[in-house]
Amino acid sequence: MGHNYAKPLTSGQKMERLLTRIPPSWAIKMERATGTATWRATVHAPEAAEGAWSDAHQDPADALEDAWRRNRTVLA
Repeated sequence: MGHNYAKPLTSGQKMERLLTRIPPSWAIKMERATGTATWRATVHAPEAAEGAWSDAHQDPADALEDAWRRNRTVLA
């Protein structure tokens, strides 16, 4: 019996995947909190003033994914 488990994406692969999904016209902001190793991100459409910020994450790709999930409803 074979096993077909998917390997988790690396941070770089996840970031690359997210950047291909977020429309090029959207703004992306990422920041690292001073004195910590946590990241926050926001994304928003050009017509939106500013999107919601993600929670703090250790991995910048996780922060970007969180921000994309919070703000992509604008496309729906």
